Amino acid sequence: MYPTGALIVNLRPNTSPASYKHLTVCIKPFKDSAGANIYLEKTGELKLLVRDGDRSPSKVYCFGYDQGGLFIEATPQQDISRKITGFQYELMNKGIASDLHTVSAPCRPCSDTEVLLAVCTSDFVIRGSIQDVTNQAEEQESIIHVGVNKLYRQKSKVFQLTGESGNWRGQIKTLLECGVKPGDGDFLFTGRMHFGEARLGCAPRFKDFQRMYKEAKDKGLNPCEIGPA
Repeated sequence: MYPTGALIVNLRPNTSPASYKHLTVCIKPFKDSAGANIYLEKTGELKLLVRDGDRSPSKVYCFGYDQGGLFIEATPQQDISRKITGFQYELMNKGIASDLHTVSAPCRPCSDTEVLLAVCTSDFVIRGSIQDVTNQAEEQESIIHVGVNKLYRQKSKVFQLTGESGNWRGQIKTLLECGVKPGDGDFLFTGRMHFGEARLGCAPRFKDFQRMYKEAKDKGLNPCEIGPA
């Protein structure tokens, strides 16, 4: 692509073609990505997705798998310095992608059924408290600094032992519009990994989770078992 040219990137998941319509593609340009525009291309038609020079940190662009492939075109440059365009990508179920990038899903309280399913299917499940919240206005996100009291599951090492005290800590991201604030009490935090970051899913107060879990277990309706508190 240097100094001119273009290429088409078609992502091919290792699944049945019948499942393609249920997939969403998300891309996240590297912070130093430069030198090209990224378009969504289908049957020769182009739709601008990422403009060269867009320095929006943490910005993620998502589209349906059936909407087309990526067309990456080098942009004219005034100098001969080397420019590299790079990005991460993820393929995921449309429902998961929607939950990660819309206000309504992460901000509204989960139902009892949603909480119990989240315990079974989330990438991380912890009992912990909110130590602090850092708001990032430019990214429209909040970083929740969590003190972990019980680690039930994590697929990536987001929550780690820190210092001589041996306490587990970690960070979870959510949308700024959710208005998360520090406070007393324990929560059950669940969520998914997205581009190496923990994204908040259901997060009921732990005492509420204990109630709904016991009620479901007594009725034989809990979808999976979780270890003791």
